[in-house]
Amino acid sequence: MTKGNRPLTVVRLVLPIGWVLASVGYFGPWIAHETAALTVSGVDLGEFVKFLPAILDGTLRVIRQMFYLPPLAVALGVAMLAGSWRLRYPWLLRLLMLILAVQTSLQLLPPAWSPSSLTTSEFRLQAIALGICWLLLAGFWLLRRLPSWLTGSVSTLLALAAGGLPAWQFLVAKPAIDEVYRTPPSIGWGFFLCLTGLAAMAGASAALALRNQGPTE
Repeated sequence: MTKGNRPLTVVRLVLPIGWVLASVGYFGPWIAHETAALTVSGVDLGEFVKFLPAILDGTLRVIRQMFYLPPLAVALGVAMLAGSWRLRYPWLLRLLMLILAVQTSLQLLPPAWSPSSLTTSEFRLQAIALGICWLLLAGFWLLRRLPSWLTGSVSTLLALAAGGLPAWQFLVAKPAIDEVYRTPPSIGWGFFLCLTGLAAMAGASAALALRNQGPTE
């Protein structure tokens, strides 16, 4: 390994780790409780918050769609970078990452969904986002021809938004959650693991973008 290739080697390693950590953290508990039924994962948080009394009576405003940004960022990040000419991932790893991205993107679907529910105003945006994810994942082999500075920059922005905005909305909603639980629940490991994965994704994507090489290198 030459000294000049070491940063790219680190990027090749960190990106998949970031995607996996962000996905596992999203499925993990964001609201921890000793009773399993009262534990809420990142997957469920977008639906959970809309039933909080403070949300229902209008005294607190939370944009619940922001809780769906982590799976969106992972799916789009995989679509743009898994097939990158510069990263040169082996086909088996590409396939595994695509499977992870598809599975993670399914969390954009509403609970107990039906085709008619996807066209309602409440869930239409999620359905559109899911369609975009699947379209880009299917065409990932075309996206690899885009310049690395572009795909790396977009992936960086997605990861930063997917980490910062849901965390902000979660902290905004936390006092209302504490009131419902009576005894304030702790923030679960899934929250921190998801943010760690997104931070790794953002850092690796930014490093790739800053290398500023052509699409075929």
